[in-house]
Amino acid sequence: MANERQPSGLDGIAQAARREGGKAPPPVHLWNPPFCGHLDMRIATDGTWYYLKTPIGRHALVKLFASVLKREDDGYFLVTPVEKVGITVDDAPFLAVEMKIEPGAEGRVLHFRTNVDDWVACGPGHALRFEPEAGTGGLKPYLHVRRDLWAKVSRPLFYDLVELGEERDVDGERMFGVTSGGEFFVMAAADTLKEFA
Repeated sequence: MANERQPSGLDGIAQAARREGGKAPPPVHLWNPPFCGHLDMRIATDGTWYYLKTPIGRHALVKLFASVLKREDDGYFLVTPVEKVGITVDDAPFLAVEMKIEPGAEGRVLHFRTNVDDWVACGPGHALRFEPEAGTGGLKPYLHVRRDLWAKVSRPLFYDLVELGEERDVDGERMFGVTSGGEFFVMAAADTLKEFA
């Protein structure tokens, strides 16, 4: 009904996500609703979602909110066709927690499962990137999940990637990286590997 009041805030987002969701995430990249303020919601570095400083214990609810997550510029938002609310993300919104290796047309394909049970095939359109870790000299690996949303690759999986790594010449420089889906993802210059040993 036209006069029926639409729920807003967290309940409204949950209801809209249930309505719009299906087997694939809703088309949040097509939605541009008005900004309705910030929620006291945070995604911690370890992938835990908090609401009002309390962990959200229901995995199904976390998956539901993750399905309507959108990034614009440097901000993260939960969006529905009618509202958009800001949330805080400490590092990356997702965490890659499992990896499977399968043969593909162009060699092996690394498949990653995120903490919200999305499977992502690394390759064209779903890159791996490796960033220097401040103060440690190490690397932080990330996997592109969808539309400017990334998953931090868990430390055990990072060690698995290093085990799968190989050296190649890239633009005249010897680099160390890993291949998936026919693409080579550079971790670091090969002569810096002693730093990670």
